[in-house]
Amino acid sequence: MTYILAIAGSPSHPSRTYGILEHTAKLLGQEGLHVDIISARDLPAEDLVFGRYDSPALEQPKALLAKADAVIISTPIYKASYTGVLKAFLDLLPQKSFSGKVILPIATGGTIAHLLAIEYALKPVLSELGARHILGTIYAVDKQIQWQSDGSVQLDEEIDQRLKEVLKELVKAVKYSAAESQQLAHAN
Repeated sequence: MTYILAIAGSPSHPSRTYGILEHTAKLLGQEGLHVDIISARDLPAEDLVFGRYDSPALEQPKALLAKADAVIISTPIYKASYTGVLKAFLDLLPQKSFSGKVILPIATGGTIAHLLAIEYALKPVLSELGARHILGTIYAVDKQIQWQSDGSVQLDEEIDQRLKEVLKELVKAVKYSAAESQQLAHAN
């Protein structure tokens, strides 16, 4: 079964960033894919700040990451970069944790001026962690994400369409990767 891990990098909750991640998980669920969401903000601050690689609190996130076929990372953009809580979490992951996984970065920000923050700030870190198949980034300006009375988010039409297109790519890439793995298993 295909498994997707979504990592929320927002230091606050609720947040537009977490809302778009939940919306993404719901869309993937409609495709029959299982998505778990973990939030970097829920890890013990002391472990993040002091770089405790061996923290028992990291065992579950590391295990979920190890079994994931794809990883979705969402973060708000602050001061032209992704959040410190996300950086602290990524720093505690084992080397090459993202090897062989399809990666989808999603970012939110107050202005379009930070559109390229993921390209020059986050993607190099993802690459250092072994990511080689990074899909096109979804960047949404805060005004493109509206809260609904039920606590869900409504994306404006353009962002919603772009998200659905990149999710089709993600599903296709994950299924291709799974088929390729099965072929290799049968060949051996």
